[in-house]
Amino acid sequence: MATEYGHEYGLDGGPGYPAGADADERRHRWPAVLRAPFEGRHWREVGYALLSLPISVLLFSYAVTMVSLGAGLLVTFLGVPVLAAALAGCRMLGSVERARARTLLGLRVAEPEPLRARTRGAGSWMAAVLKSGASWRSLLYAVLHLPWAVFSFTVTVTLWVSGWALLTYPGWFWVFPMYAGQDGMQLYGDETHQIYLDNPFELTVTALVGLLLTLATPWIVRALTMVDRVMVYGLLGPSKLATRVVELESDRGVVVDTAAADLRRIERDLHDGAQARLVNLAMDLGLAKEKLQEDPQEAARMVDEAHGEVKTALQELRDLARGIHPAVLTDRGLDAALSSVASRCAVPVNVEVDLPERPAPAIEGIAYFTVSELLQNVSKHARATYASVDVWRVENRLMLQVVDNGVGGADASAGSGLAGLAERLDAVDGILVVDSPAGGPTRVTAELPWRAERPA
Repeated sequence: MATEYGHEYGLDGGPGYPAGADADERRHRWPAVLRAPFEGRHWREVGYALLSLPISVLLFSYAVTMVSLGAGLLVTFLGVPVLAAALAGCRMLGSVERARARTLLGLRVAEPEPLRARTRGAGSWMAAVLKSGASWRSLLYAVLHLPWAVFSFTVTVTLWVSGWALLTYPGWFWVFPMYAGQDGMQLYGDETHQIYLDNPFELTVTALVGLLLTLATPWIVRALTMVDRVMVYGLLGPSKLATRVVELESDRGVVVDTAAADLRRIERDLHDGAQARLVNLAMDLGLAKEKLQEDPQEAARMVDEAHGEVKTALQELRDLARGIHPAVLTDRGLDAALSSVASRCAVPVNVEVDLPERPAPAIEGIAYFTVSELLQNVSKHARATYASVDVWRVENRLMLQVVDNGVGGADASAGSGLAGLAERLDAVDGILVVDSPAGGPTRVTAELPWRAERPA
């Protein structure tokens, strides 16, 4: 959403954390380090690490066998179909891995870009599979994941078994003297010396070491699964280019819808405002023409009223033209244009514009209409007595901030005008951030990409 900062890739509430993790953390009495070995999240991560080894063996075996077979058969007509089938199988297995990561790690990764076959037929499908970057990334995942899965499986099993075995050692050390013929677990032994863990002090130290390993294991396993998250997200998800294309397609739809809505608004304002007034004006002038011979004074009065209607219609047309694109913005820039908007606001507004140069006309226009709409909200809803507008540049970003001392409670996610404004900014890679606690003050900050004005 364009009104939020800090989006994490495909995750609920951060990298694998549930959305309410912070609130749950505050409700628990025991610290996280003591709860971690018993939480469901730890057991799911352990299960993921244990399953990774057999699954990665199957993935690796399939990928290497099929790709080797396809590469060896390239000298014949069978090589390309076998290689395409190998890549298609890797894509299908990749969807299984995404589902496993979503179920056990809470990692939500979008589907990669679909195959785009130009025409129907096996040849076109094979060409699409071989040209797809997602297919080759799935193959790379199948090859690279095996060594990591072996390492992750070994570390997880070793730490988990060692930790719990040492922690519970005081409860089962009697097995050694009863069934193994020795005093306890052997710590060291050679031909002349043997050291067994058999007295109360050694049992206590062993249990403490086991406790430390048990408490540390969830965090180590979590660090290991973070690597899995990165691999799944980077190799089995959509590429950055494909994601960007989807964003641009969505933004294009927003721009088209916004332009259509603006045209409908202009048509409605012309039809209900200036056009209706001009029609009434024509009728009044026709009546005045008929009255001119019979009652000159009445005709003069009607002409005088028509003159007033002409002035009103001209003002409405000026307002409409200003709403499309004000001349002061084109001629004098944001400083003068925003000062003009502030002068029409219902509350006193202080305007500060600190820009080294003018941005591109498109960005300048969006900045103008953003501030205009925010000041309209201040006039209509904020019940404020003062507002301020600040415009400045930070590196390659144009920053806008509108602050008022009103009652607050503005919410961009409630389907209000702020939501539409956020979508319009998002269409040009902009961001809208609303900070409006109940009781005020309200602070709305907008970021736009800085694009310098091209010289004429």
